Amino acid sequence: MFEHADAVLLARIQFAFTVSFHFLFPAFTIGLASYLAVLNGLWLAGYGSVYRVLFDYWKKIFAIAFAMGVVSGIVMSYQFGTNWSVFSDKAGPVIGAPMAYEVLSAFFLEAGFLGIMLFGRERVGNGLHMLATATVAVGTLLSAFWIISVNSWMHTPAGYTIDAVTGQFLPESFWESIFNPSFPYRLVHTVIAAYLTTAFIVGGVGAWHLLRDRSAPNEAARRMFSMAMWMAAIVAPIQIFVGDLHGLNTLEHQPAKVMAMEGHYESHPDGAPLYLFGIPNDAEQRLDYAVGIPKLSSLILRHGWNEPLAGLDTVPDDEQPPVFIVFWSFRVMVGIGMLMLTVGIWSLYARWRGTLYENRALHRFAVAMTPSGLVAVLAGWITTEVGRQPYTIYGLLRTADSAAPLDAAAVGTSLVAFVIVYFAVFGAGTFYLLRLMSHAPRPMEELEGWDEVRGPIRTAGIAPGPAQPEAGGHRRPLPSGRERE
Repeated sequence: MFEHADAVLLARIQFAFTVSFHFLFPAFTIGLASYLAVLNGLWLAGYGSVYRVLFDYWKKIFAIAFAMGVVSGIVMSYQFGTNWSVFSDKAGPVIGAPMAYEVLSAFFLEAGFLGIMLFGRERVGNGLHMLATATVAVGTLLSAFWIISVNSWMHTPAGYTIDAVTGQFLPESFWESIFNPSFPYRLVHTVIAAYLTTAFIVGGVGAWHLLRDRSAPNEAARRMFSMAMWMAAIVAPIQIFVGDLHGLNTLEHQPAKVMAMEGHYESHPDGAPLYLFGIPNDAEQRLDYAVGIPKLSSLILRHGWNEPLAGLDTVPDDEQPPVFIVFWSFRVMVGIGMLMLTVGIWSLYARWRGTLYENRALHRFAVAMTPSGLVAVLAGWITTEVGRQPYTIYGLLRTADSAAPLDAAAVGTSLVAFVIVYFAVFGAGTFYLLRLMSHAPRPMEELEGWDEVRGPIRTAGIAPGPAQPEAGGHRRPLPSGRERE
């Protein structure tokens, strides 16, 4: 089946499939961990039991998404040692340390406090439970810090020397390699994208329940929808601004990628157009059926109507990225960003009119936009990673020289196995997540003033400690206001 296939291409497809599948979960859980910390903090501060209802609702979803993210990510570390062993050997002295720090300082932090966040409120008290919840949120951000640092170094390598004998990249300055030129922009852009992804999932779920339960609207659904719309209205414009800064940084350090994003096969000495649509034609080195706005690209990228912009005609053919993929993935990302901004502005108008919870058209649009953050994140990563080709370490190590000398049949067989297992296992997990989201949060009146306290299952007698509740649990009042401490 794979005897005439390209082993390097199959290895690239395999890694692209697994990393794309994996990152869908961190893109959701990074923002959801912070959202849970906010919900728990608002409840403890006495702003109402609705925040406790929402915390208990979303923490179950977080636990499942977090677990699937961890399991799907383990596979990639094995691929570094199998399909991409040459890359690991060459770059390992530089990227090995931050990847280890991600496991030691971030993942252990998340995993260590996750159990307390999920099950420990009645065992450790509200104060320590809040600390554990905040620590999980910090851990997810710390994971993003280290992983994005490694990825950014591959785009804009810094703080290294190359061994003349082995060809290995050796660390010369740890801080320069971590805080490489593209790292700050990529980190902020990625984290904000994760927050927007979570906001639109939360908002979509809230809108779904508002549409379903119009006769008896659920206050928890209203609150989650309102919070998500505030995030969309405030953060979407910030993301557009940060994305522009990231694009300018990319133009400085990876100009060929920007040329592909813009569809500029030809140089424009007197101002470059912004192409809205077109069909990239690599063979003829032109953009067919192009529709553009004259000189707008120069205004955006160089802040001047007549500023010159170089095109792919200045880049050798064997160093050009695949323009078709980069051109269209970039437009998918930007298009979804504009739709997110539209939702945010629409929600502000509805809030001003006092119809935020009654505007059915807005609710339907929010439901349709539920997966938009995930799609935009994938499109953004496709843009940045395919745009880096033909290099794994930009300008220094080609992708073709990074792969292990494996037979195409071996790589292809494992690729098929990954596709089958991923869709079966994670498809079932995703289906269960959707089932959880389809059930509305329990109305406040069912929980107001009460909390269910149950002891752990004991299979070896009763351990020393406080008196345990009778079978079936007992009810006690929830702490109110600041007396919860």
